Amino acid sequence: MAETKRDYYEVLGVSKSADDAELKKAYRALAKKYHPDMNPGDAEAEKKFKEASEAYAILSDPEKRKQYDQFGHAAFEGGAGGGGFGGFDFSSADFSDIFGDIFGDFFGGGRSRRSSNGPMKGANIRTSVRITFEEAVFGVEKEIELTLKDECTKCHGTGAKPGTNPETCPKCGGKGQVVFTSQSFFGTVRNVQTCPDCHGSGKIVKDKCPECGGNGYIAARKKIQVSIPAGIDNGQSVRIREKGEPGVNGGPRGDLLVEVIVSRHPIFQREDYNIYSTVPISYAVAALGGEIVVDTVDGKVIYEVKAGTQTDTRVRLKGKGVPTLRNKDVRGDQYITLVVQTPERMPQEAKELLRKFDELTGDSLHAAQNAEKNAGSDKDKKKKFWKT
Repeated sequence: MAETKRDYYEVLGVSKSADDAELKKAYRALAKKYHPDMNPGDAEAEKKFKEASEAYAILSDPEKRKQYDQFGHAAFEGGAGGGGFGGFDFSSADFSDIFGDIFGDFFGGGRSRRSSNGPMKGANIRTSVRITFEEAVFGVEKEIELTLKDECTKCHGTGAKPGTNPETCPKCGGKGQVVFTSQSFFGTVRNVQTCPDCHGSGKIVKDKCPECGGNGYIAARKKIQVSIPAGIDNGQSVRIREKGEPGVNGGPRGDLLVEVIVSRHPIFQREDYNIYSTVPISYAVAALGGEIVVDTVDGKVIYEVKAGTQTDTRVRLKGKGVPTLRNKDVRGDQYITLVVQTPERMPQEAKELLRKFDELTGDSLHAAQNAEKNAGSDKDKKKKFWKT
């Protein structure tokens, strides 16, 4: 029993009023998803790919689409020769535009919508610069040195020996692209790729410039000033316009992208636009309250600790954080965690005073002995107090 075909519009996932652009977009997505090259050995994916190809071949042709809308699948039953899926002949369908894009995506190339020998922007260059925590907070000017290409002064960027000119590439006829065809189960597919001989320029240099070796450019070490804005974070980049690779065929230079690497700080840690730090305080300050000195990126400030402050208490210093990139006058906050420190060494007099203090505030030094003394009954007195 023959398998019932699905509606072509349903196959592509479009409405019956879909225009050519919607059809192409829907088919391209399905073709990329189910193409046999992306799903080797998957019979179900191959079936869906063929089904989508048949649907697009019909609906992308105005005359065939008109027949299908009027008569459905019956309009093509017993069609020409069984060359395609379900007996449909794909030889008249042109998939070159779509599959030029798809195959380019598969292999990482992509395909330009414009002639590749037209003006093209140069490639971007990436480098990095290391700065301190404080420099990231307040911004800084840095000078970096790197190798940049400039147009050769002898050949003026043509790459040809002075007195000669580049010639039209015989392989692509100056177009910068070559067309090749491949056979598929749905017919012949035309594909476009960058000319391998002229690399898309459309020109071949036979007599090379002795100064640049035919490249058209001279590489030299240069020093570049980089303005790093206040508030930049580790891993973010500064873009310097038109300091990258030279453009092709009169196109603009690419950009220089400078990644900022912020060195770790011994005291401060950053999260978004806030700064975090830990500040030790004495037991006396924690118990009685008092002023302490706190380090901030703006310098040392005085903070009043409240009496009875517990260890790991977090307080906020408003506006002592990192400036925002949009407005350096708007800053985050600094959060400090107060940690009560216990002295490792004490003079005997201080120890005696501390014991006296402990007696007056709960006698915690004798908590175990007091627990045994204050047991409520004989049964309780027999309980064993384990020592660890």
